[in-house]
Amino acid sequence: MNNGNLKAETPRKKRYYTNLEELSAAIGTGLSLQNRKMSREESIEAAEHLINFFGYNDRVIDNMLEPEDRDAFYTMEDIGVLQTEREETTLFDGREWRIHYWILNTDRIYELSKMKLRDVRAKQDDTFNFYETIPDEYWRAS
Repeated sequence: MNNGNLKAETPRKKRYYTNLEELSAAIGTGLSLQNRKMSREESIEAAEHLINFFGYNDRVIDNMLEPEDRDAFYTMEDIGVLQTEREETTLFDGREWRIHYWILNTDRIYELSKMKLRDVRAKQDDTFNFYETIPDEYWRAS
């Protein structure tokens, strides 16, 4: 029941797609939030590399990755661009089999691609000002 004072929020519909420009912007922003640098050209290359695995799908199976590709995927998971999922099934002989997937986190990609880094950096700078409030005598060795 809505008494007129409260607005009912419509849930945001999940996106199942992204594009190269959006993904490269998300990668650059995500790494910047971790104080890691990547040039625009490098973020475009990383996005192309990632998109080549997914094509028109939103998930890939983990066994198809080489170790260096898996390392890149873990980095993308750290910034929220990818997430993992596991499926378990029982084989005919009764053994359990696990299948690991990498999934494009399209909602987070969109969020990162639209994020303004200047605002985020200002908030982060304020967070680390704590040490400036400690008096100098506390920093001296006894």
